[in-house]
Amino acid sequence: MDMPVNRFKHAIRAGTPQLGIWSALASNYVAEALAGAGFDWILLDTEHSPNELPQVMAQLQAVAPYSTSAIVRPAWNDMVLIKRFLDIGAQTLLIPFVQNADEAARAVRSMRYPPHGVRGVSGTTRANRFGRVPDYFKRVNDELCLLVQVETRTALAEIEKIAALDGVDGIFIGPADLSADFGNVGRNSEPEVLAAITEAGKRIRRAGKAPGILAPIEAESRRWLDEGFLFVSVGVDIGMIARGSDALLKKFRP
Repeated sequence: MDMPVNRFKHAIRAGTPQLGIWSALASNYVAEALAGAGFDWILLDTEHSPNELPQVMAQLQAVAPYSTSAIVRPAWNDMVLIKRFLDIGAQTLLIPFVQNADEAARAVRSMRYPPHGVRGVSGTTRANRFGRVPDYFKRVNDELCLLVQVETRTALAEIEKIAALDGVDGIFIGPADLSADFGNVGRNSEPEVLAAITEAGKRIRRAGKAPGILAPIEAESRRWLDEGFLFVSVGVDIGMIARGSDALLKKFRP
C-alpha cells in the first residue's frame, strides 16, 4: 500500500497558486461539505476553535475522498501536538506564532524522526496506513509540509533566517495578529499593515519559499494573489454562516 501524495506541497513548490477555505466549525460534516466545493486546500483549525484530536481525525477522514488537501493548525508549536496530528494522518501543518529561526527549527525537528528530529516512532498509525506502507520512514519527509505563521514585527524581521531552514516549506502571514502588533487590533486593512504584508511576501518569495495568507475579503484575496502569494484562504466557514444568516434575516426584517 502506498502513501498519499501531498498535492498541496508539490503545488506550492511548483509555484502554482492554491485557493483555500478556513474551517473553524470543528465538524467533519462541514469539512466534507467544504471539500466538495473544490478548494485546493482546507485549514482545520485548532488554535481558535473548539477542535480536538478525535474531531480533527474525523475531519481528515471526511476530506480524504476529495481533491482538497487538508492542513491542520495546532494550537501551539508543541512537539506532542505535532506528533499526534501527524500520526492521525495530517501531512501539512501550519504552526502559529513562530517568532524566529530557532522556533521554526523546533517545529522542523518535531516533524522529523530521529536522528534528524524528535518525532516519536510508531509503526501502526493512520499516517502509515496502520503499518501497510513498508517504506514509510524513508519517504515520509517527501510528503510532509511545514508552514510557519509569522504574525508580529519581530517575526517579520526574521523572515530570511526562517526561510533558510530546510524543512520549512512556506511562511504564512497572520494579518489579524500582525495588525494588533502594529497597534491596529481589529483593523487589518490599515496602510502600514498592508505595506508590511506586501514587503513580507516579496521577501519570502526571494528566499525561495511560498508565502500564504488568510484574506476573507474578496478585494484583499485578489490583491494578495496578484502580489504572488501562493496559498490564500478566501473565506472562513463560521464567518460565512454568521454574515450569511445576518444578510438573510435583513431581507425579512430590515
